[in-house]
Amino acid sequence: MFSSKGPGVRVMGVDPGLTRCGLSVIESGRGRQVIALDVDVVRTPADHPLAHRLLAISDAVEHWLDTHVPDVLAIERVFSNQNANTAMGTAQAGGVIALAAARRDIDVHFHTPSEVKAAVTGNGRADKAQVTEMVTRILALQQKPTPADAADALALAICHCWRAPMIARMAEAEAMAAEQRRRYRATLKAARTARSAT
Repeated sequence: MFSSKGPGVRVMGVDPGLTRCGLSVIESGRGRQVIALDVDVVRTPADHPLAHRLLAISDAVEHWLDTHVPDVLAIERVFSNQNANTAMGTAQAGGVIALAAARRDIDVHFHTPSEVKAAVTGNGRADKAQVTEMVTRILALQQKPTPADAADALALAICHCWRAPMIARMAEAEAMAAEQRRRYRATLKAARTARSAT
């Protein structure tokens, strides 16, 4: 397994799920260049107790986090159109994964399926086959990643690499706006205090 750190940003992409949880690690290069380092799918039997299934996912994710030491985690946000049981399982798996990252002080970002599809294929409504095809092409893989959960995990990591500069700019703009609001309120407060003192 790959464990040494290169010069780029290392992103772990996770397609959460109870039955199949896709895991991937890619590293960003110059511009939009991305390199695949690892990909796998963690499977848990549907007839096992929920707690044991979540533990199996947690153990696998923690092993990946300690082996690959990613800079950031990109997790698929639960899609509201899923049926309730699937959405619940996906959310629980995502929560366990986010917790493992938080314990290691690793940033976690959530991306919607349409954001991922748009980033990778240019079409927010692309199907799984199109996503797999583009992931294979972008990463110059010898063969298509299977099952779809593996391709989705890679797509999430690619999406984050390409969206990260925009996300950083938005966070910076929000922080500046918050600081301006704070200064404005302080100025108002000082003016009120000055008026009441006269």
